[in-house]
Amino acid sequence: MTTFPDGFLWGAATAAHQVEGGNVNNDHWEMEHAAHSPFHEPSGDACDSWHRWPEDLDLVAGAGLTAYRFSLEWSRIEPEEGEVSRAALDHYRRIVDGCRDRGLTPVVTLVHFTQPRWLLHDGGWTGPKTGDRIARYTETVLPVLADAEYVATLNEPNLMAAQPVMGAMARRGEEIKGLPRPDQEVAEALLGLHARSMEVLRGNVRNAGLTLVGREHIAEEGGEEHLRAERAAFEDQFLEAARGDDFVGLQIYTAARFGPDGLIAPALEVQTLAHGMERRPQALGAAVTRAAEVLPGMPLVITENGIATADDDDRIAFTRDALTSLAAAIDGGADVRGYVHWSLLDNFEWMLGYLPTFGLVAVDRQTFARTPKPSLAWLGGVARRNGLA
Repeated sequence: MTTFPDGFLWGAATAAHQVEGGNVNNDHWEMEHAAHSPFHEPSGDACDSWHRWPEDLDLVAGAGLTAYRFSLEWSRIEPEEGEVSRAALDHYRRIVDGCRDRGLTPVVTLVHFTQPRWLLHDGGWTGPKTGDRIARYTETVLPVLADAEYVATLNEPNLMAAQPVMGAMARRGEEIKGLPRPDQEVAEALLGLHARSMEVLRGNVRNAGLTLVGREHIAEEGGEEHLRAERAAFEDQFLEAARGDDFVGLQIYTAARFGPDGLIAPALEVQTLAHGMERRPQALGAAVTRAAEVLPGMPLVITENGIATADDDDRIAFTRDALTSLAAAIDGGADVRGYVHWSLLDNFEWMLGYLPTFGLVAVDRQTFARTPKPSLAWLGGVARRNGLA
């Protein structure tokens, strides 16, 4: 049997806007309802997890998993600048307590892509006041985080910084083959926000860091220079910025291939249901190994890994292969503390709406009834054994 280190965390993840429903005060709600919106559909009530979070935690704990990752929604906590919702803070504190009551380790993200509308319209992530604002927001939520084991400042700032590039490509009608290198100005702004948030978190929470998109980078003939340049911009500069943090969360789904002309789009027959990703489970171990080389000794947590598929047997096969590669990376010296699957629920997947299904649990779009898939029980069995049979 392939085993994992003692105390290894096994969990499932959600994010506020993707599961809560009714987040009317953030930028994505506004974009979803804009004329000519690029979103396939609005988030609406999502999975109604704002009300049904106890049921969600029961599913995680009942399966035998030991960790739950979720995010706070800044626009609920501070719907207008300087106006703090005590009810929202208490709500998120109850989720942390609910995790602990069920024996689950809470993993909390402060910003999972979304921002309040008032921030969007006064500078956004690159605005001159945003550093002070995110520091104040971090101070505001400290009481929520007292019993959290891991706290991430920003979710995937490397992807956040690439999104403006992708948007410009789409407006020009250019083919988007994969994730391009980030807009450097946006990247530096986001890393500055991470630093401001970390100044508040250090000494006040147990483990603070950020989460990043990680990929296996593969050079086809003639693609070596493109690989090095893209990896430095998309990954290495963000890893370097995290060097003094308590941990790095890695979110790994796929590979990036490079040829003489740059990124190569995956063939249709190997694409998953989301974002044209290549189905490549072994990317998990490869990306972890690379991160451990850049940051030797850094505690790593797999804060997302999964596959968008309508075939749950394939989800199990994908995850088994991914975990096998992860075990090999750990045997090779990577200090990995846990694995959190994306996602617990079939939820709102941003511009693609509800079409991609990443969940271990199906959600009825009309009644919100949760139906666990076989993959949830399978992953729970892995957690109970702390290994792959």
